[in-house]
Parts: sequence; C-alpha cells; structure tokens
Amino acid sequence: MDTFIAILSATWDMYLEAVPWLIVGIVAAGLIHALMPSGLMMKWLGENKVGSVIRAALIGAPLPLCSCGVLPAAVELRRDGASKGATVSFLIATPETGPDSVAISYALLGPVMAVARPFAAVMSAIFSGLLTNVFVRGETRVSPLPAAAATCCTDRCSTEHVEPTGGLGVRTWGGVRYAFTDILDDIALWLAVGLVVAGLLSALVEPEVLGTYGGGIGAMVVMLVVGVPIYVCATASTPIAAGLIAVGVSPGAALVFLLAGPATNIATLGVVGKDLGARALAGYLLGISLSAIASGLALDALLAVWGVDIAVQMAAAGETLPAWAVWGSAVVLTPFFILSLWRDLRRRWSRG
Repeated sequence: MDTFIAILSATWDMYLEAVPWLIVGIVAAGLIHALMPSGLMMKWLGENKVGSVIRAALIGAPLPLCSCGVLPAAVELRRDGASKGATVSFLIATPETGPDSVAISYALLGPVMAVARPFAAVMSAIFSGLLTNVFVRGETRVSPLPAAAATCCTDRCSTEHVEPTGGLGVRTWGGVRYAFTDILDDIALWLAVGLVVAGLLSALVEPEVLGTYGGGIGAMVVMLVVGVPIYVCATASTPIAAGLIAVGVSPGAALVFLLAGPATNIATLGVVGKDLGARALAGYLLGISLSAIASGLALDALLAVWGVDIAVQMAAAGETLPAWAVWGSAVVLTPFFILSLWRDLRRRWSRG
C-alpha cells in the first residue's frame, strides 16, 4: 500500500508541475492551427534543394501534430509537390517539438532542456532531410501520392487544416476550442501513461541503479532502440524523460529518447517506406539515428563544460509559479483532461 501511495504521489506531483505549462502549450498550438494559412506550407517546399528542407523543418516545428497525426499532412505536402527531403524534414520536425512540448519541457526539465530540445529537433530534421535528398538523388520523379496513403495510428487525427475564416475573434475562439478538444484528445492517453511511468520510475527505481550506466553512447543506443518503434508524442515523452534523468540517465541519453520516440513509430516507418521509397526510408532512419545520438553526446559534453546540473534545474523549474497558479490550472484543465481520456478510451473500446 505504501508503494502504491508513493507512486500516486509522484505521479500527481509531476502532473501539478506540468499542468500550467501544458495549458499554455496546447492553447498556443491551437492558435497556430487556427490562424496559419495552409497555403503557406505548400508553396515553399517543392524544390529538391537545401532551402526547401530547412523551410520544411521550420514550418513543421511549431505545428501541433504527433508522429501519427503528421502523416496525412506530410502526404498532402508530397502530393502537392514537396521534395522527398522536405517531406522527411517535415515528418521529423513536426512531431519532435511544438509549443506544448517546449512548455512542458520547461516545467519538468528546466530551461536548458527546453532550449536544447527544439534546437536539436530542427537540426535533426534538416540533417535527415538533406541525407534523404542525397539517398534519392537520381530517382525519377513519381506521380502524386494517392489520398489513401494518409493513414493514422488511430481512427481519427486532428490534421485536417481548414483555411482560416471569419474575424480574428472567431478564429481565436476556434483555436482555443480546438486546443481543449482535438489536441488534448490526441495527447491525453499517452500523457497519462507518461506521467504514470515517470511516477513509477521516481518511486521505485533507486538512482544508483542507473546512475553508473546512464550516460555514454551505449545508453543512447538503448534509448534509440526503445524510442524508434513505439508511439509516444512529444508532450507525453517529457515526463518519461524527466523520470529517466531523475533516476540517473544522462540528459543526453534522455534527449535521444525525446527525439527518436516522437519522430518515429511502426506506422510512420511503413508509410515512409511505401510512399517515399526504400532509399528515403533509409535516409529517414539513418538521419534520425545519427542526429539523435550526436545531439545527446553534444548536450552531455556542453553540460559538463558549463557545469550545469539538469537535475537541479528540474527541481527549481517546478517552483517558478505560485501555488494558486498551479492549482488553478489543475482545476481548469483536469475536467477537460478526464473528458479527453474518456473519449479516447471509448473510441478504442468501440473498435474492439
């Protein structure tokens, strides 16, 4: 019984730390979805050049789509003429980071990780896109992809981007509604799983167990192997990373998980291989793997040089807001969070 209470307490404490920033993040993501014209993404990504790959990463990074939800959007870009390198860059940057994941990273991991994560995500996307362009060089341009390629991990995705209509107030309200329904529906279950996993790690794993083996390239390869095939969104992966760091895994190894986990899963790999080809899939996987490990090694090296202790920043990050703001945020978000969990579980149950 004491163990159960310890797990529950650790999970609740992490939820309280995350909830104010989660509200900020999902609202920002909803507003981006509601206010950004879809044509802005389509017209800059067609050329098989460095510029299109960079633009795809920068456009994709703030969008509120997970690794499954991004598939239809990426396929649509490809159908509209985006190069394979730009498509891969968009596929990686979009789920790896976003306003919600940056906000929760600041709350749970501290300011250094909140900056390092999106920077590494964009660099990873650009590197992978450029590598893909090298791998597919000389291929004959194929005909547009069929709409059937736009599949998702679930029976719904919040990816249909309707061109903004109405006045600014109408669009803003629509973005807020979208944030507390569609976006929260997409992340609620996996965020809950992530918080529970983090609570388990915090309550049950002694720091000494992983402290000795928590850093270096070996630990990063393990994080890569774990992260690539599973489905976990950027927001939900954050409490897991916080739990890993708390029990002795290095910030660099945790960063590898934060990059590889959200960027890929079995469904994404299948769509990339089927619709972009084996060469593009090779560039996609190799680019993510090399850039994630390089980012992890660079982060650990920089932290050692600067003398920064991420664990100390994690402890301080949760103390930056007054208690009334934390509990007020929990009162606002928790009913929506429970409703989103209920809708998601009901959909999964109905699918049998």
